[in-house]
Amino acid sequence: MHGLKVSNQLEEKLTQALELARESLQNRHRIGTQSERLMHSTLKYFYENNDEFHEAKVGRYFADIFKDNHIYEVQTRHLGSLRKKLDFFLKDYEVTIIHPIHHNKWLTWVDPETGETSKRRKSPKTGNEYSAFRELYRIKSQLKHPNLRLKLVLIDVDEFRILNGWSKDRKKGSHRMESIPISIVDIVEINSPADYIKLIPTGLPKEYTTKDYRKAAKITQSAACTALNILHHMDITKRVGKVGNAYLYKTLDI
Repeated sequence: MHGLKVSNQLEEKLTQALELARESLQNRHRIGTQSERLMHSTLKYFYENNDEFHEAKVGRYFADIFKDNHIYEVQTRHLGSLRKKLDFFLKDYEVTIIHPIHHNKWLTWVDPETGETSKRRKSPKTGNEYSAFRELYRIKSQLKHPNLRLKLVLIDVDEFRILNGWSKDRKKGSHRMESIPISIVDIVEINSPADYIKLIPTGLPKEYTTKDYRKAAKITQSAACTALNILHHMDITKRVGKVGNAYLYKTLDI
């Protein structure tokens, strides 16, 4: 891990934020919170527990948090939907995108007809900071902006899903009801283009292919291609040759 050391203080802060988020969502009276999810609301309270700074009007947009001339946007997925907002905000403000990544996940399935729930089971999939590249690609053209910051929050979650998918067991294509944060595992902070060096996994050879990166980062080949596309764009890696049809990369000295 390349982020902040997780402490008991952070765990207590997350618990308090979760309680505040639940209370806020029960009321649902603030602008912009009508369709808000628990994960999104919890992270807002985690980074700013005073909701007077939440859902602040900045120009023609609402910012999740606006305090001390700094904007924070919590985006659980679909970072591409932030592009227009970012174009507007980044001209005049520092903007931090808070992007949660599910690390360990425990699944509970809910039958939509009976309301019965399955036994809680741990998913075999594990997310890490390298899982963020697919979303980061959606805002690739804005990643080099000097006013942009990122916080990649690795978080353990309880996830509840509806058994309404298209497969025989109704799981594939199913809809997520809610994700409840349990514990923060790590926070990777990207405050400048040079900080993308944190997204170079350990164990890589001096020169490497996407296949090498895939193995070191424990992600799919497609995700590794996207990762190196972005790292090359951010001037963290350079292409130094080819092995067959595959590019050979080297990490630059930062």
